[in-house]
Amino acid sequence: MLTSAEWAVVGLSLKVGGVAMLVTLPIAFAIAWILARVRFPGRVLVDALVHLPLVVPPVVTGWLLLIAFAPNGPIGGWLQDWFGVSVLFRWTGAAIAAGVMALPLMVRAMRLSIEAVDRRLESAARTLGAGPWRVFWTLTLPLSVPGVLAGAVLGFARSIGEFGATITFVSNVPGQTQTLPLAIYSALQQPGAEAMVWRLSAISVSLSLVALVASELLTRRAGRGLHVL
Repeated sequence: MLTSAEWAVVGLSLKVGGVAMLVTLPIAFAIAWILARVRFPGRVLVDALVHLPLVVPPVVTGWLLLIAFAPNGPIGGWLQDWFGVSVLFRWTGAAIAAGVMALPLMVRAMRLSIEAVDRRLESAARTLGAGPWRVFWTLTLPLSVPGVLAGAVLGFARSIGEFGATITFVSNVPGQTQTLPLAIYSALQQPGAEAMVWRLSAISVSLSLVALVASELLTRRAGRGLHVL
């Protein structure tokens, strides 16, 4: 049984992961579609920048976010001046960090799904009089939906497991930014908190496992659907 404080950590983690995934989803899909279908100078560089959070230490990503969203930073200063809003030491900042770290995985899954759509089907639809937007909404998007959902689930799993960028960017504040990984880290520093570590670790592993299995099933479904076509 989880304590009320532990349930609060789980609820915050789900909220942070869900918001991060939902906000990042349209951004990831737009980037994936551009990388899959548009040829332009510097495309390789853009692809590398999108995937950079996968290879640089998460602490570096968190530090860059801290610079960008600080009160005197390029984004944080604008938010403060125009809306009086700060994301530092708040759950919204944790969601931003989680979304940035999840973005590369989401883009990769969605890009592979879009690239798997046979462009001859799109060309045939255009020869029958369908415009670009109609082809996108009635053909490209429906065929790539399983891959998009797989990317979204994978991004959610990555979001709820984010640690390094979050603790660097918004610290470890109970009730605000203390998600499952941060709560486990805090419990490890407390004598006699082994049972709490086990409980929270079990919840974290279970959520991640369910998300990974769902992502794999969606990916296989997308592959079968495109194979039939």
